[in-house]
Amino acid sequence: MNRGGGGERRGAVHTPEKWYPGSRLQRRRSSHSYGFVLALVLASFLWAASAPDGGWQRAVLIVLLAGTLAAAAWTSGLGRLALYLSAVLLAVAVVLSIVATQTGRPVTGSLYLLGAALVVTAVGIIGLGVFDQRSVNLQAVLGAVSAYMLLGLLFTCIYGAMAGLGAGDLFVQGTDGTLSVRLYFSYVTLATVGYGDYTLGSDLGHTVSVLEALVGQLYLVTVVATLVSRMPGRGTAS
Repeated sequence: MNRGGGGERRGAVHTPEKWYPGSRLQRRRSSHSYGFVLALVLASFLWAASAPDGGWQRAVLIVLLAGTLAAAAWTSGLGRLALYLSAVLLAVAVVLSIVATQTGRPVTGSLYLLGAALVVTAVGIIGLGVFDQRSVNLQAVLGAVSAYMLLGLLFTCIYGAMAGLGAGDLFVQGTDGTLSVRLYFSYVTLATVGYGDYTLGSDLGHTVSVLEALVGQLYLVTVVATLVSRMPGRGTAS
C-alpha cells in the first residue's frame, strides 16, 4: 500500500505547469491585486481631468503612469526585471519633466511619447496577467477594466505629443487644448460618442482618432466577449 501511495505521489508530479510570462506560479507569489492597479489608473485619470495644464502637472501624470506600470508588473508576477524597467522609465520621465519646464514644446511632446510607451507596456503586461487567470474571476475583470481605462490615457498622451511636436493647432477650433480637454476628447472618441465640440485638424489627427474608435470597439467585442464566454456555466447549458 505504501508503494502504491508512493506511486501516486510520484505520478502526480509528471505534469508540471508550463511556464510563460505571468504564469500562475509567479502570480501566486504576488500578494497584490488588480484593484490597486485600477486605483492608480483612476488616480491618473482624475489628475489629468482636474489638474491645470503645466510642466509639473504633466510630470505628475507621467509619474503616476510609471507607478501604474510598476504595479501592473508586480501584480502580474513578471518579477523584478519589469520593476527595474519601470524605475528606469520613471527616471527618464523625471529628467524630461525637468527639462520640459525649462524649454517647452518639443520636450513636452517627447514627455508625452514616453507616457504613451509606459501605457502600452502596462496594457501588455495586464493583458498577460488577465490571460493567465484562465477563468473569469474578480482579478480578470479588474485587469480588463484597468486596460480599457488605460487605452483612453494612451491616446491622451498621443494627442499631447501631437500638440507638443506639431507646428499648428491640434484642433480645428484653433487650440491645442489643455490636458483635461485632450483627456475628454480621447474618452469621448474611445466610446464613439462623438459630440463634435472638438475636432482634430490634421490628416494624422483624423487617422489617430479613427484608430482610437476602432481600438475601443474591438476591445469590447474581443476582450469582453472572451470574458463572457469563460463565465462559469456558459458551456453547460443544453
